[in-house]
Amino acid sequence: MDVRQLSTFLAVLDHGGFTAAARALHTVQSNVSGHVARLEDELGATLIDRTTGDPTPEGLVVAERTRRILIELEALRDDVQSVRSEITGTSRIGLIGTTARWLVPPLIDAMAATHPHVRVEVHDATTATLRVQLRSGAIDLAVLSTPFDDPDIVSTPLFVEDRVLATPLDHPLALQRTIALADLDGVPLLVEPEHHPFRRQLEQLFAERGWTLAVKAEIDGTRLMASLAFEGFGPTIIPASAVSSRPVLDWAITAIEGVPGRAVALASRRQGLLSAASRALRDVVRRVVAERAAHQPGVHPASET
Repeated sequence: MDVRQLSTFLAVLDHGGFTAAARALHTVQSNVSGHVARLEDELGATLIDRTTGDPTPEGLVVAERTRRILIELEALRDDVQSVRSEITGTSRIGLIGTTARWLVPPLIDAMAATHPHVRVEVHDATTATLRVQLRSGAIDLAVLSTPFDDPDIVSTPLFVEDRVLATPLDHPLALQRTIALADLDGVPLLVEPEHHPFRRQLEQLFAERGWTLAVKAEIDGTRLMASLAFEGFGPTIIPASAVSSRPVLDWAITAIEGVPGRAVALASRRQGLLSAASRALRDVVRRVVAERAAHQPGVHPASET
């Protein structure tokens, strides 16, 4: 078993077949087939169904582990180079979209100024997707919302942000600057699906007080919920950073008393050592958040909470 066999096996999966993998690797199909066959012989298992081209159950296991191996090898080369000179390499970071909007520009500028030889890849996704990408090795770091129960991921707090009510201007609650949670008893809301932690928190708060959490629609995606509220579809509770900084005339933002804020953390895989490039990016993320979070409306750095 060697790196070439592992890389070739992944190329077949990623490019959808032996012929496409051969083109991508600038070689002939017989070489691709030979590398995969030798890998299968050594492991004693068929990794790719030759009829469908899909990975077998054993192939899925090997693919997940192989991606981590290749990431570690890339990190090893980058770390050796970083010892000899400036920190180099690639670091992949995923962010929830509402945070990415204000954090990514100063983060990219700070990395360019302090670590100009580090290539930063930015991925925009939901917290659930970012956790999957972290576990698979597709990204090295993630800025995501907490809490979550995942033994494979470790996180450190970055900030907590207020949650506010976004309503169309013609909604009765739009005229109030601040409301209590009780004011939402029986009010049809756009809410997250039932598996989301904040949805469960809301249900518990309402149930404890004998109120009704009325659901107009279940939406998986903070930015989509915000957009639907801004378009007049209905009121929703969103994090403060989901509010557009541009003036909009047909919706209102109302503060809510008694609603827990959204906690945002910086996460990485529990197992495996971050590369020098990713450690540098991690430190810059923390520094930029400490400098900028307090200037974002409704956002409170972890040191203040």
